[in-house]
Amino acid sequence: MENIVRRHGLWRNVQSGELALMLVITTNPDRPRVAELNGHQMMYAASLPKIAILFGAAVALDRGQLKMTDTLHDDMVSMIRYSCNDCATRVLELVGRRELIELLQSPEYDFYDAAGEGGLWVGKEYSKTGTWKRDPLHNLSHGATALQVARFYYLLETGQLVSPELSKLMKSILAETEIEHKFVKGLKEVQPDSEIYRKSGTWGPYHSDSAIVEHHGRRYIAVALAKSAKGERWLQELIVALDGIICPPEIHSN
Repeated sequence: MENIVRRHGLWRNVQSGELALMLVITTNPDRPRVAELNGHQMMYAASLPKIAILFGAAVALDRGQLKMTDTLHDDMVSMIRYSCNDCATRVLELVGRRELIELLQSPEYDFYDAAGEGGLWVGKEYSKTGTWKRDPLHNLSHGATALQVARFYYLLETGQLVSPELSKLMKSILAETEIEHKFVKGLKEVQPDSEIYRKSGTWGPYHSDSAIVEHHGRRYIAVALAKSAKGERWLQELIVALDGIICPPEIHSN
């Protein structure tokens, strides 16, 4: 991974904290192989933390605190596939702002560690309303570490988040993205048959993407967080290079 970043001329951006990367090879989920650069560094992640709202809704459904309706299902799908802000805000209101923060920090899931580096955080609706609770470590309204995002996908992939039925629902919602940029644009050019389950985020110079990727019998999780006007191009190029680690060209031809 370090060699890839250096070849793309991005090592200084890693050193300055403008780029964080996480790669988890899960072809054998019992023996994941992990590489990271700034994986513990929390950054503003725009819409990527909508996966935390999706998670909160799934847990509430699993516990009987919410009941699935057509409207709720449509909002869950649209906030992920289309990154609909109004939809995300409505789902967050159903889950509860305080309840989601408590869930993310709960010992059971530990997606945000206030005594460590932080993690996944949603302290603001995806609307023009003010921030109601910034994360206590970095003062972010919507934040993430590459490590905790990757961990979210790993727990989902291995059935450790919610029930099998709701895990299947969450993964289906993360599929079929309608926003084809960053990871998706890069992968579709070189691996058009890839199965991609993802959520991205964009706001100003902040660009993030995260995905479970499956093709040629291989599976991996990739997460990237960037702060640069060139961030979208970085992520599009880096995912192709990272994919080459898991599935080199000789495998494609077989």
